[in-house]
Formats: sequence, C-alpha cells, structure tokens
Amino acid sequence: SFVAVIGAAGLAVGLALQGSLANFAAGVLILIFKPYRVGDFVEVAGVSGTVTSVLVFTTELNTGDNKRVIIPNGQTMGGTITNYSTNDTRRVDLVMGIGYGDDIDKAKKVLEEVVAADERVLQDPAPTIAVVELAESSVNFVVRPWVSKADYWGVYFGLTEAVKKRFDEEGISIPFPQSDVHMHQIANHD
Repeated sequence: SFVAVIGAAGLAVGLALQGSLANFAAGVLILIFKPYRVGDFVEVAGVSGTVTSVLVFTTELNTGDNKRVIIPNGQTMGGTITNYSTNDTRRVDLVMGIGYGDDIDKAKKVLEEVVAADERVLQDPAPTIAVVELAESSVNFVVRPWVSKADYWGVYFGLTEAVKKRFDEEGISIPFPQSDVHMHQIANHD
C-alpha cells in the first residue's frame, strides 16, 4: 500500500540522515563548548594534528607530516579529546637506559647537567630525573623537564641527542635489548 511505501521511505531517509544529524549535533556542541580552536594541536579520533577548521559537520586537522585529515564531528565528540595547546607549559617525558655495569650516580649527574644546560627548560616546576625501572636489558631513568609548549619538540629532540653525545663522552653505555642464552651439554650414553 501507499502508506507502507511512504513509511519505508521515511525510515530509509531517517537512517540515511542519522550519521549526518549526529555530526551536526556534535558540531554545534564543539562550537558552543570549544574544546579546541583553529590553531590548537590536538589528538582526536586517533589522529594528532593542528586544527585548521571547525565546521558544523567536520573538523579538519593538518598532521605533522602535512596530511589533511577530515574527521566527522560525531567521531570527535564521541571519544577522548586531548588538547596540547590549552596550557602554556608541557612536560617532556624521556626514558634513557644505561647498562647494568654503568655507574648510576654518574649517569644521573650527566642527565642533570644536560637538562640544566638547555635554556628552554623551566626551573619551576623543577625537572625530575630518577631511576624508574630495572628493565631486562637496562637501568632506565625517567627525565621529565617542563618547557613552554612552543619549545616541546625542540627540547624533546635536543635532549635526546645531547644525552647520547654526553653518554658517549662519559663512557656510559646505552644497551640494545639482549638475552642470555645458556647451552647445556647432554651426556652421550652409548
């Protein structure tokens, strides 16, 4: 009958618009609550990048390798949003491993000197440098200096390189993952 056809068509249109309506509603919420703005560096829907536009149905990001990613706003508001641009400072988290035969106190002193030598590192809050793990192949230090958000990547890469160079100069090893293999000889009983 005609009523059944109209009902089926209405259902089909409703199902087809379901995603669009969810994206529209999420877009309105983004525009009202502003969890991020154009220019912010964010992680949404599993993608990290700089927000280039916030539209009613979609959010556009530019990734670090210069890809443009268009994310439906329903996915954006349906998950976790991490906004790295909201606060003025960020903590750099590095893990540096040394060999079990190396001097822990010497390595910690070198790490403190390398961090202190970088003028971009903030003194308040003070950097944290501590042994964090006795791993399978290394004794791991956590190095956590605070920096202005604009200096984050420069400090991250700069400290990694500076620590490697100083460890080389000081004879402190950075071990590769390794395993001990024990071979047992089985007696031959003839």
